Amino acid sequence: MPLIAMETGRFDENHRQQVRVYDTPHRRFWILTLLVVGFVIVPFAANQYWLTVLGLIGVAAVGGLGLNVLVGYTGQISLGHAAFAAVGAYSCGIMTTRLGLPVWLAIPAALLCAGLFSLIFGVVSLRVKGMYLAIATLAAQYLVEWALHAWNLAGNDYGLITFEPIEIGAFNTATPVGRYLLIMACLALVVLYVENLTRTRTGRAMIAVRDQDMAAAGIGVSPFKYKLIAFFISSSIAGLSGVLYGFSAGIVSAEAFTLTLSIQYLAIILVGGLGTVPGAVLGAAFITMLPIVLRDGLPIIGIELAANMQVHLLSVLFGIAILAFLFLESKGLYGLFRNIKDYFRQWPFSY
Repeated sequence: MPLIAMETGRFDENHRQQVRVYDTPHRRFWILTLLVVGFVIVPFAANQYWLTVLGLIGVAAVGGLGLNVLVGYTGQISLGHAAFAAVGAYSCGIMTTRLGLPVWLAIPAALLCAGLFSLIFGVVSLRVKGMYLAIATLAAQYLVEWALHAWNLAGNDYGLITFEPIEIGAFNTATPVGRYLLIMACLALVVLYVENLTRTRTGRAMIAVRDQDMAAAGIGVSPFKYKLIAFFISSSIAGLSGVLYGFSAGIVSAEAFTLTLSIQYLAIILVGGLGTVPGAVLGAAFITMLPIVLRDGLPIIGIELAANMQVHLLSVLFGIAILAFLFLESKGLYGLFRNIKDYFRQWPFSY
């Protein structure tokens, strides 16, 4: 019965109980179910292809969650998210392959590098906002792309950084199962962190800045301080996304972190649901699966398209999806899911 009665029977006795992330038996049951399915059943039931696809969804979801902290929670538009992912990926790769640092030390250092680099452009948020801030972060995107090509950070003529597999006992990221488990473990930690962020003083201050920065300043919340914190957290998580991509692919290049990737990150949170944690995951699954469905689904119904036509059609579908959700369901896939759930919860009554 406690699993059915989700809104009744809750008697919080202190503040700690009120701010719990998964505060009902119903939610804890489904989270535990997802963990069991994701970490126990899927690694042994899925083949190598689907483990790779799920890993790509996980990497995209981590990046989307990072951008959601900046755009969804703080209201700061960014078009340079892929640049911060590139800083994380290249920092980790350089520290492990050329400097010889252990991976357990290189990964946190890479996240720190991505976060600190973002503060350079976070300072701009003191003076500008909206589309002007988006143009400033766009400058970060082009600056990083230029630096990766011009400075030869990889130390070779091709600009490639290789990632050695992580080996801890029987765990090895050289195998599809190992890469999948690494990505999903990091995704679970990021989800838990971002879910908790809105229940902290910092998270509530970010939301206050997003809703009305002048009013937030009037009650003692420093908009500039929390914008910088949002930039740091968002870019550090983006750096983690770049690191996970490196371990997943085994090699990274500058071509993997272009403006197109930044736009895809923005599409993930818009389609999934701005300012929601499940929305970032749903949006990542939608954006990652769309080209796969387009490539493998059209031949099933007898439609054969050339590779270049598939690329153009994919761009059109991305644009249509974003516009459709903005006009028809502004809260994205997660908002659509909530509406369907509320309908069946109230059925057959209309109120």
